[in-house]
Amino acid sequence: MFALDPRLQQDTLPIGDFPLCRLLLSNDSNYPWFILVPRREDISEIFQLDGADQQQLWRETTELAEILKDSFDADKLNVAALGNVVNQLHMHVIVRKREDAAWPAPIWGKQEAKPYSSEQIATIRERLRLVLTDDFKFLEG
Repeated sequence: MFALDPRLQQDTLPIGDFPLCRLLLSNDSNYPWFILVPRREDISEIFQLDGADQQQLWRETTELAEILKDSFDADKLNVAALGNVVNQLHMHVIVRKREDAAWPAPIWGKQEAKPYSSEQIATIRERLRLVLTDDFKFLEG
């Protein structure tokens, strides 16, 4: 049975589910930083997914990246599956802007996470409700 890694649970806010992946928002308002986690057990690497799931992961990553680029007026998107700290396979999709605090460097370790307010979370959820397709199911909370 799928279970979210405790570190991801601690550091993120659940948004909803694509057919394969759970969509999370990193609780760091310095950057619009989203994380896709395939809802599969004991997977730490993309190659461990079967072929259909690998293709679905890329479809969902691409769809999310396109939506975020337009919805958040990104100058660049950082897309990566690192997993050095959290072993569970997850894909980072991070909106970058030239004026963000870490530009042009990677965001990791540049500044302390600044949690979202409930109003900011509601705004992001509403923004996403307008653009995510019918195959996405929002989680409440």
